[in-house]
Amino acid sequence: MARKYGKASGRKVKKAVHEMKRGKLKSGRSGAKVKSRKQAVAIGLSEARESGAKVPKKKRSGARKKTSSRKKT
Repeated sequence: MARKYGKASGRKVKKAVHEMKRGKLKSGRSGAKVKSRKQAVAIGLSEARESGAKVPKKKRSGARKKTSSRKKT
């Protein structure tokens, strides 16, 4: 079975978590300090995705259902 995440993505996440622990990691537009470990991991993965590292696609929230099976009257 192949790896889901590449080595580069692991390094990006490690760097983001390290910055968060030191109080240097800031979130997107607001520029607020990141305090959550989960948020730090998400930022690391996002940066890895941008740089072209091997990272699975994001899960889409609120999946849409097909409406083709609706009855017409």
